[in-house]
Amino acid sequence: MTTAAVRGLSPVRTVLASGAVAIVQETSTTPAVTINATVRAGGVHEPSDRPGLAYLLGRVLDRGTESRSADVLAEELDDRGVSLRVTTSRHATAVGCTCLAEDFDRVLAIVLDIVRRPLFPEHEFAKRQVECLSAIRQDEDNPSVRAVEALFELLYGATHPYGRRAKGSLESVQRITRQDLQAFHARRFHPAALSLAVVGHVTPGHALARAEIELDGWSGSPLDEPSLPPPPTARARRQLRIDLPGKSQSEIAYGFTAISRLDPRYDAYFAMNNILGQFGLGGRLADNIRERQGMAYYAFSAFDPSVGIGPLIVRAGVDPDNVTRALDAIDQEVRVMGTAGATAEELAQTTQFLIGSIPRTLETNSGIASFLQSEEQFGLGLDYDRRLADDIRAVTLEQVREAAAELLHPDRAAVAIAGPPRAE
Repeated sequence: MTTAAVRGLSPVRTVLASGAVAIVQETSTTPAVTINATVRAGGVHEPSDRPGLAYLLGRVLDRGTESRSADVLAEELDDRGVSLRVTTSRHATAVGCTCLAEDFDRVLAIVLDIVRRPLFPEHEFAKRQVECLSAIRQDEDNPSVRAVEALFELLYGATHPYGRRAKGSLESVQRITRQDLQAFHARRFHPAALSLAVVGHVTPGHALARAEIELDGWSGSPLDEPSLPPPPTARARRQLRIDLPGKSQSEIAYGFTAISRLDPRYDAYFAMNNILGQFGLGGRLADNIRERQGMAYYAFSAFDPSVGIGPLIVRAGVDPDNVTRALDAIDQEVRVMGTAGATAEELAQTTQFLIGSIPRTLETNSGIASFLQSEEQFGLGLDYDRRLADDIRAVTLEQVREAAAELLHPDRAAVAIAGPPRAE
């Protein structure tokens, strides 16, 4: 466990001359540094007629810059034992890695070169586009992916940024050109949209000085964030069955649209979800469906609030013969939680568990960097790690019961089932 995790974080946050935000947390447990450069350029920012553009850009972003070819980038990183990660989400594209402290200056230069000056070479673009098309075809034959994608479309609608498929469709990705990637980068990748988290064996002064050097001369105006329409109000249950012949397992995705991350009810919803489908081996859901009835290979719930209104999702993987019984059991647990609420003992156990998990979240440089990026994205404050335990303790049983009563109504759930066609 890092010293930072024991004592609490003490990050240094600075707005650089370019307009980028840099956040540095010095740790000394290992002679390594994690770098995380996150740009507000994700799926919600792509043109509505180009779903999958942000995902494809993330696949090509590190395939060469104005001064480094893909081979040169790979060689410079391999020589230092560095594995680069480029990830794309609804709201951001992130470039991250961990390197030895002695290699920090050089690796930071590479990461920020990739963010600032990608070349999107034509042959690399064509190769990655084909890979994306192959990934989409694989997803179309994957019951888990199909169920989740169908659920999001049921919850948000096909045209809502949260309802679109992250990788796009075969048709939309085939329409994307190299020029589309260049235009998206030019429009969204500006220093005002960049937050840089540096965590590890490096002083804030040195890290900030190097970031200033690498970002020198880069400029761009602050970008307006797209408005996210509220999801449609659920007035009735919606259910969709996707038949995938030849599969041996059925996947159930079941959920509701909940709240945004900055909603004041967040902590109560967080605790409620933990009781429903996270605590221990999967909360009430797994205890009933998996442990007592033996119907599911897995069962859990996940709460994913974001900039916009995020979902609470129940997932279960079941034998095709058990789909109806598993759905009945999910309905039962959701209904009981929504009407009777949690118990005092459940809340006490959940509170203890959630507080105990905070140090584990912050026990690695990578975990701290992700935590700092979340603080920055949602404006939670640099002392959020020190306030978090008190925020969790402050949640009352009544607040948890109110959260459940507001959200958990089986007759308003959206349900997607993907698997082999079977008569039940």
